Amino acid sequence: MQITFKLLNNEEALIILPYLDIMNQQKVPMDLLTARFQEMLSQSYEAFAIYDGDQLIGCFGLWSMTRHYCGRSIEPDHVYIEEAYRSKGIGAQLFQWIETYGKEKGVTTVELNTYIENFPSHKFYYNQGFIARGYHFLKKI
Repeated sequence: MQITFKLLNNEEALIILPYLDIMNQQKVPMDLLTARFQEMLSQSYEAFAIYDGDQLIGCFGLWSMTRHYCGRSIEPDHVYIEEAYRSKGIGAQLFQWIETYGKEKGVTTVELNTYIENFPSHKFYYNQGFIARGYHFLKKI
């Protein structure tokens, strides 16, 4: 395997929409999902593809921000690796890459959210050195 992580420009970024749709637990219609994703690309968000050689095998995004309690931070979002590539060390490689990328951008903290029922991800993130600091609440208005 030759795993690489590629920052996508706004036109290229649309190739990861099928992965976002797989993760779409709220069942947002594809046209609305596409519109929201394109709006994200105009904000402090970067979209990345994960490749094995020239084969697309996953995706992730990074939000960049400054927070009063931790300074400059990045937040990985919608991390997805195709099932056939899971448990092969790619996730650990990805998060090491994210830390290096963040340090190059002057970031001091990596934060993330994961669904409460996604127990495999919790174990993975603990193994990567993350600690649980609270709950993420959501209220639709």
